[in-house]
Amino acid sequence: MINRRHALGLLAAAGLLPSRGLANVAPQRSEIREDLAKRFADDGTVGTFVGYKTDDYLVIASDKERSGEAMRPASTFKIPNSIIALETGVVADPDKDVFKWDGVVRSIEAWNRDHTMRSAIAASAVPVYQEIARRIGEGRMQKFVDLFEYGNRDIGGGIDQFWLTGNLRIDPIEQIDFVDRLRRGALPVSKRSQELVRDILPVTKTGDAIIRAKSGLLGAEIGKPSLGWMVGWAEKGSAQTVFALNMDVREPRHIAARMTLTQQCLTDIGAI
Repeated sequence: MINRRHALGLLAAAGLLPSRGLANVAPQRSEIREDLAKRFADDGTVGTFVGYKTDDYLVIASDKERSGEAMRPASTFKIPNSIIALETGVVADPDKDVFKWDGVVRSIEAWNRDHTMRSAIAASAVPVYQEIARRIGEGRMQKFVDLFEYGNRDIGGGIDQFWLTGNLRIDPIEQIDFVDRLRRGALPVSKRSQELVRDILPVTKTGDAIIRAKSGLLGAEIGKPSLGWMVGWAEKGSAQTVFALNMDVREPRHIAARMTLTQQCLTDIGAI
């Protein structure tokens, strides 16, 4: 078992962000790979990719700057939101509890129907998760965001908006730290909640590897996407690589490019 701050510790050692009193872990290795940054430039945008190869204690990043820049998490917050929903009992069963469609027709067709939590995370249904957040309530939400040490922990801006248009910010390094604790079942919540959320994460198969990941798209709910996220981990045999990618969405094709670039970067570092 490795310390839960290993990812941040490794990156701090690499000079990717200042040390925050992190635990000493060894061995510490990290690399900056400019070829990863070129992937974004070749696709007509800018972004960052960070991968943590868990067996090797190796962090590989495309840059030193954007990898530590905090941004709104958008729908990647559905990961902690799901855990909190299960922990508080707002959702008892991700396959049986149904959230009824409110009848409002939205531009994303997959949102215009009833959902379970499993189908809602697959469709990235913002209205469902806004309702989940309202049921959780501000007090309990703040408690768990603090408990998870999630980003800047600021849920100001509205209980159903703080991750979309409000004050919450998280950087790719922090995303990796949080997601890796979920992957290992090391978050300070029940094993059941963590197991269920790992199970409902969308899965993409590529060759002999699988990627468990949640996307995020800032501005998707108003039809004006500007920033794309992809966070999760890749599994190939027994090897696992935790990753976080974000990129500017400059044209519609960049929405799909989030996963394309993720797979290219994971391939480049030998993770898939």
